[in-house]
Amino acid sequence: MAIYFASDFHLGVSARVSSREREDRIVAWLEDCWKKDAEAFYLVGDLFEFWFEWGEVVPRGYVRFFGKLAEIADAGVPIHVFTGNHDMWFGDYLERELGVVVHHEPIRVELLGHRLLIGHGDGLGPGDYGYKRLKRLFAARWAKWLYARLHPNFAMRLAFFFSGKSRSSQPPEAEFLGPDREWLVAYSERKLASEPRLDFLIFGHRHLPIDFTLSDGRARYLNLGEWLHYQSYVRLDRKGAKLTHWPNTT
Repeated sequence: MAIYFASDFHLGVSARVSSREREDRIVAWLEDCWKKDAEAFYLVGDLFEFWFEWGEVVPRGYVRFFGKLAEIADAGVPIHVFTGNHDMWFGDYLERELGVVVHHEPIRVELLGHRLLIGHGDGLGPGDYGYKRLKRLFAARWAKWLYARLHPNFAMRLAFFFSGKSRSSQPPEAEFLGPDREWLVAYSERKLASEPRLDFLIFGHRHLPIDFTLSDGRARYLNLGEWLHYQSYVRLDRKGAKLTHWPNTT
């Protein structure tokens, strides 16, 4: 049996392929993993370019993705969904309608004999103080209440405008900056110092697939990358974790 991790689908915005084509690929990946050996799925934030739930309204689209999640959850396979910086305003819709478990903060869990810390990764580690202040603002209940007063059509257009709806068809010129300049590496090292029994620290948000062995020479920081260009994910079994890409042609 295996457990699968992925993040940063950013459904709702097109990049190398359209959002609809990316949705089809994600559904195919979920189906393949489920039928092969999936014991659980962890979808670690920014599944959507933007998400908001009004009292009786949710954003249109994503029905194939939702349908597959519901089918898998109904079959008894746990699905854990994390909020990210693009979809931090999850309500209870996914839990009620699809049967998934929603996490708003990083979690510690033991899976298949391994100890993991899992979270989206936004606002963690040193630096990025401007975003951290902005996140606190958006996390305030009054901010969500005010946004809910907007008409859904206008609110969605506004959100996509500010989120940067136009994305490049090519992956960004991203590279691993080294342990001293990667905020999530610094955060992982700090967590490992206080919790030395952790085996894997798994995050998204960075948009670059990364597999980095931490300073103890054993624990690993894994960044899930994204599906705008890389289609990357992590497969965990009792032997360990592997960062790979869909479809896996190796």
